[in-house]
Amino acid sequence: MSSTNKVKVNNQFEFDLTEKDIANIDAIYTSDAQYHIIEDSISYHTEIVSSDFDKKQYIIKVNNTNYQVHIANALDMQIAAMGFSIGSAKQVNAIKAPMPGLLLDIQVTEGQEVQEDDPLLILEAMKMENVIVSPRDGVIKTISVAKGDAVDKGQLLIEFE
Repeated sequence: MSSTNKVKVNNQFEFDLTEKDIANIDAIYTSDAQYHIIEDSISYHTEIVSSDFDKKQYIIKVNNTNYQVHIANALDMQIAAMGFSIGSAKQVNAIKAPMPGLLLDIQVTEGQEVQEDDPLLILEAMKMENVIVSPRDGVIKTISVAKGDAVDKGQLLIEFE
């Protein structure tokens, strides 16, 4: 079973590209990110001008004309069909209390730069200490609570810039 990729060019043209199609491309690597391709006896000079591997978006120059290309594989298409988006979890701009509890410690200050998984605060809930960590790299914009505060589920704790 071969996998199929959806390829969208300049947000206008969309087509399917299978592994077999890719294997049958007559392409020669000429230099860094440049290729010479022959299709139906026509020569094309191509270059990958820029690439965003995470978003699967590229700018490809073909015979001195740039094209924006987006490639979606089978998994990307399944995720889109379910109404989800890739990478959405990293767009968190606020930390809210996951459960009611008592704020035991705040380990950051406003304006502080934090990295993903750095501890932000400690929340005691159901006789357990829960360390709330940063979901992404960023800068702390505001801290809406103080040490010793009782918080409700969903209450705003920290905002990122």
